[in-house]
Amino acid sequence: MRSDETWVISPTELEIRRIRELTRERRYVEALAAAAALSAAAPANDEVLYLVAANQRCLQRVDEALTTLERLELRHPQLGRLFQERGHCYMALRNAPRAAEAFLRAVSIDPTQTVSWSMLERIRAYLANAGEPVEALRLLARITHQRAAFDEAERLFEAVLQQSPDYRAARLDYARVLIDGRKYTEARAEIGALLKLDSGNKDYLALYADLHLLVAHSLKTLGKRQEAIESYQAAVAARPDFGDAYWSRANLKTYRFSQEEITQMEAHEAAATTQPVDRYHLCFALGKALEDQGEYAQSWEYYERGNALKRAQSRYRPEITETNTRRQIEVCTAEFFVARTAAGAPDPDPIFIVGLPRSGSTLIEQILASHSKVEGTQELPELPRIVLELQGRDPNPNDPRCPGVLTELTLDDFRKLGERYMAETHTYRQAASNTRRDQAPRPFFIDKMPNNFRHLGLLHLMLPNAKVIDARREPLACCFSNFKQLFASGQEFTYDLEDIARYYRTYLELMRHWDEVLPGKALRCEYEDLVEDLEGQVRRILDFCGLAFEPACLEFHKTERSISTASSEQVRQPLFRAGLDQWQHYEPWLGPLKNALGDALLGYRDI
Repeated sequence: MRSDETWVISPTELEIRRIRELTRERRYVEALAAAAALSAAAPANDEVLYLVAANQRCLQRVDEALTTLERLELRHPQLGRLFQERGHCYMALRNAPRAAEAFLRAVSIDPTQTVSWSMLERIRAYLANAGEPVEALRLLARITHQRAAFDEAERLFEAVLQQSPDYRAARLDYARVLIDGRKYTEARAEIGALLKLDSGNKDYLALYADLHLLVAHSLKTLGKRQEAIESYQAAVAARPDFGDAYWSRANLKTYRFSQEEITQMEAHEAAATTQPVDRYHLCFALGKALEDQGEYAQSWEYYERGNALKRAQSRYRPEITETNTRRQIEVCTAEFFVARTAAGAPDPDPIFIVGLPRSGSTLIEQILASHSKVEGTQELPELPRIVLELQGRDPNPNDPRCPGVLTELTLDDFRKLGERYMAETHTYRQAASNTRRDQAPRPFFIDKMPNNFRHLGLLHLMLPNAKVIDARREPLACCFSNFKQLFASGQEFTYDLEDIARYYRTYLELMRHWDEVLPGKALRCEYEDLVEDLEGQVRRILDFCGLAFEPACLEFHKTERSISTASSEQVRQPLFRAGLDQWQHYEPWLGPLKNALGDALLGYRDI
């Protein structure tokens, strides 16, 4: 999307904005009347129904609000704000246990629900001081668990079970804490004890399957492929329709399903009792399984169905991303950076790899992590977290505070943000070095969060000496590779061909801007060039990072380290050219993608 294009806002969206403003002004009677009228006119709009419930609660019509939220849950069971609003309703009714349940559900669905976290903290403080009986102690333990204080939650659950050793629900919660604390052996013992009491209990079997899945993920990250496969298979044995356990094997990229397994997946995907989350996992797994068999038409059907199911659960709006791009270009001008030349912390340690997912970023990371002076970590959340804080509480996605807020920050503010980033990422560097035999400190480390390309202006002001590598891939190959990838979280733009194309175009637009206002800041590295001329491109990357050439970087597949991304198994093998043109098998169905990409199809190297 060009930065000079304007958006036409629908009448429904304009009215929703007006209702929000009435609510903020505490004009609840007017807001409720307007929301009810709009709900009748636009019954499929979830946001309108949410506003009805919120204003009903503010007018003390709490029972009506709870009924409205029940209607909303039937349509959108994974809406975090729904449960946050339900928590407020139960707080108004002075029912702390039900309120805590609702707030816990809200943050489990959406950890960014800051109000829910605040309310849980208030409830936790109350329970901790009230000396409540065992049920309240369990609730306190559950809240503590959600705050990721695993050791404290474990202690509290042990106290609950000491008082009530036959309290099965608490023991199940205790097993969940042990799993999140990565105490898998202890968790297996607790779940095993529960299964002895009730071998057919679906909750116990589901958690047992989850446990095997998590163990398998850990084994995959460590490169223990066969052990991971066996653990994924054990997860399916515990819960035969467990879509994630099938997809996780497909996501190894090197696993090949038997015909019997494909038949089983097809049966589970078609079953009316299969949950939506399992269904779309199965669709993506079947897409990969049939692709490996050369059955591209059937494969496409499953990829298309899986994406449609996932997109239906997403609230992604491409115009928000494009608005952010336009704001970045308006705020982060060449003059803006010249005026802040002295900003930031001087540390040269970080090497940021940015771009779209499935663009070769894991390959570049593995190459660099094979160098004796570079530490491979993972996709670090620190920079996105800083951006989220700069957005402020209750951010308006249609009118974001960032990047405009950057004009209000001082040189000292940027320095402190850079120092904070360095301090917060130290743990990842330490964890990575502890997995190596030499355990020697390495002066440079990699942050491979791909979406950081959106924040290169802030990144430069925080850490002006950091290196940035732009991992780029031919648009059809990159976009289709994203379309057939089911991500564990985030990357919501990947589940619709038009969304992907728009995201790719806005990525090109923003990277072109950074190249213009921060020349030389980012090194563009194109995946196709890496495949065709590995040594030449490796030397180019190392030169840019100020590193001497080391042969180990060419034998990156021999480097032993933890890798958690979808390409983990692929980068543990030598580089092959075969993957460059895989998208061509699906060309008959990619017309809409080509149309949406437009001139990016040819201009992606020049932009």
